[in-house]
Amino acid sequence: MTFGLAFTFLSCSNDAKTDEETETISGYSIERLKAAEEWANRNTKTAAVVVLVDGQILYQWGDVDTKYISHSTRKSFMSALYGKYVNDGSIDIDATMADLGIDDIPALTDQEKTATVGHCLQSVSGVYHTAEAESDFMHDLKPDQDTNLPGTFWIYNNWDFNVLKTIFEQETEKNFYGALKNDIMDPIGANFQLSDSISWTPTRSIHPAYMFRISATDMSKFGQLMLDKGNWQGNQLIPASWVEESTKYGRDAEIYGGDGYGYMWWVATNENARPYLPNCNLPAGTYSARGAGGQWMEVIPEKKMVFVHLVDTYVKNNVAFEDIGTLLQMVLDSKIEDN
Repeated sequence: MTFGLAFTFLSCSNDAKTDEETETISGYSIERLKAAEEWANRNTKTAAVVVLVDGQILYQWGDVDTKYISHSTRKSFMSALYGKYVNDGSIDIDATMADLGIDDIPALTDQEKTATVGHCLQSVSGVYHTAEAESDFMHDLKPDQDTNLPGTFWIYNNWDFNVLKTIFEQETEKNFYGALKNDIMDPIGANFQLSDSISWTPTRSIHPAYMFRISATDMSKFGQLMLDKGNWQGNQLIPASWVEESTKYGRDAEIYGGDGYGYMWWVATNENARPYLPNCNLPAGTYSARGAGGQWMEVIPEKKMVFVHLVDTYVKNNVAFEDIGTLLQMVLDSKIEDN
């Protein structure tokens, strides 16, 4: 099911009951959902949460229409945007950095230039150049130059993610933000403007980061688009085959504790493979976009659920991933029939 012109809450009923009379929304306890909200308000700096089930709002709270910084959730949007252009042949994911004339300052080595677009999508390029929007922690984890052949070693690498913008714009002759707006945001009814892009002047690499501002409401629409295999109200915005390929388990993210990784999506490999959500059990096939400060979107196909959690990082707020896990588990546990 996809969204209509406006979000509506799922209808309430009293068909599902526990030992006490319980008001429900599509089988979820309203009382337990309110308890999750109250817990978050007491214990976290959460700014906005939107929970969708079967394409409709199950529950939401906070400043859901306020736009916050995307942080690294941006990478999953880029992954989705690539699908159309890989499908029509504009971008060849087997093309190497050498084929595309991609370099940096200082220059890439001959080995690094054998990395492909596909390697960058999976974060296995073997290019350990300093990158924009890269924390000291991320940088310090990188091996020495030419330590690993492209395709042989995974590490969360902003150089890979950032160069994909350069490649996208070079090969499609389109501006990333303009394409994001025209190809995805406008068709799904997101309130995304070009002024929501965050300009970036590169100082550590010639390949800039590409953050933007987005609301929880609009991120949930994007999550629903992914859940519906790239189809929005009958319009195939992202090839279904790309959605499936990009969100399936492809690499072990061992250095980050055992998650799987697809094409710039974090992928659950089993119910316990959630090191960043240690308080939450999720089924295999679940995938997420994640960003600094607590920006989070979880797509749970088995539950037909999209969960979005955003934080106001303008004021340096932060919500620990463990707390996001606790909150999401409370939402999942609010379903009466599962208890």
